Formats: sequence, C-alpha cells, structure tokens
Amino acid sequence: MHATILRRVNVALFAFAFLTPTHFVVASEEPSLDKEQIEQFLLHAKVVASRHTSKGITSPWRLTLSDGTLTHDASFQKIDEHRIRMQLSDGRTELNFVDSYKYDIAAYRLAELLGLDDMLPVTVERKWQGNPGALSWWLPVMMDEVERHKKKITPPDPDAWNHQMYKVRVLDQLVYDTDVNLTNVLIGHDWKIWRIDFTRAFRLSKDPQHLDDLVQCDRQLFDRLKTLDENALTTRTKGYLTKDEVNAVMARRDKIVGYFQKLISEKSEAEVLY
Repeated sequence: MHATILRRVNVALFAFAFLTPTHFVVASEEPSLDKEQIEQFLLHAKVVASRHTSKGITSPWRLTLSDGTLTHDASFQKIDEHRIRMQLSDGRTELNFVDSYKYDIAAYRLAELLGLDDMLPVTVERKWQGNPGALSWWLPVMMDEVERHKKKITPPDPDAWNHQMYKVRVLDQLVYDTDVNLTNVLIGHDWKIWRIDFTRAFRLSKDPQHLDDLVQCDRQLFDRLKTLDENALTTRTKGYLTKDEVNAVMARRDKIVGYFQKLISEKSEAEVLY
C-alpha cells in the first residue's frame, strides 16, 4: 500500500493485525452487553483456551474466556519494550523508543474522555501467565482496510463513512501513533469503524504528525477537545502515561483545536463541523 494512501486513510479497524478474512467473527455471535459488563467479563472471566499468533509486529495472544455462562475471545498484548535507540524497519532511527501495552489502555481511556470509546474495543489491564498486559474485547468484523482497498469495495454510505474516518483522524493526530497502518482499522458488518493497536503511540512531540489530514470534525468531539482537562487525563491514565506524555497530548490538543478554529474562520462552521 502506497505510503500516501496509508497516511491519508490514516485509520485502523479492529481487525487485529494478525486476523485473516476467514477468521472474522460473525456479528450474530456477539452477546448484548454494555461497556461495564464487558469490562467485568474481561477482568474476571477464566481463560479456557489460548492461541499465540505469529502475525503483526507485537504478536499478541488470542484468548478464549468464560464465566460459566458466556464464552468470548479477547486479545492479550503484553509487550512493554523500552530502548534508548531503535532502528526501525523503514530505516528510521527513533530515540527513547517505547512499544507498550500500556498505550492501548491509555488510548481507550483518552477515547472515553472524548466520547470516542465506541470506536475502540473495551480494553483493561490484566495479568495472564504472570505477565501484565492489555486485554481487549474481540470484535466482530467483516474485513479490514487492507482487504477493502484490495477488493476496491466502496462503503454504502460515503457520508457516514467519512464522518467516522474524520473522528479517527482526530484521534490519530492526538495520540501521535508512529505505527498507523491499514491493518489497524477494522470494519464491522454495519460499516462501523474500529481503531485498534496503539502500542507505538503517545510520543513526546508537541506537534501533530499531519494536521492537513484533518478536514472536518464532529461537533461534540470538537467541544470535548476544547474542554479536555489535563487533570482528568492525568487521573484516567495514571500508571499508563507519564507526565511528559500527558503534556504532549495536551499540547497537540491545542494545535488541533487551533487548526480547526482557523479552518472555521477561513471557510465556515457549517463546512468544518458536522
């Protein structure tokens, strides 16, 4: 996939990077649970089966959990790598490199504060086999963005699709994910977008990566961005983000809000906010 397409689409669905189309869960198999019930299930259900995956950079585990009534799968990510200097596969060198499950949890909690948690899988911290990690609800999807592009499938409702994509783009610029790719965007049976895998996010840059990727913004999301409170973010991400990482998020928030305000002044509120 061309780098420009990767950047412009800039979204990742919750079809884990190691899924193949034949392994997608059928939507009708999904139980009807609210977020709190899912969290409790992830935290307390017994692991009855496990399968290590070899695909994807961080090779997460697919666990099957059961509480005696409900049985459902989840993704377990335990990576927590810190290096002073890291040579990346594309030839770049990153200093103070971090690849951590903690960022998956931080991203979900930040999304909660922004009202975007319905676009990320419910994610909690849990120990398995003695290792702490991020445990995420396994989502029912019909394809990921790689497959959609490969098959040249057009969403049935382009406006609804774009509105979802615009939200994900805002989140991506806010968290500064250095490993955004099309396998991190999953598509549900109803064309709902899910964004997954943030283990290489939350860099210390105070400038977003690609502000020009931001075209429009949901009104409620824009309001929540403007009112995002540093103390609330610090509290919600305690143990997962450092003070410097929180400060960087808030600095990028300021740049994103300022960018949209500039767009509104140049165009109109109706053209920028929906």
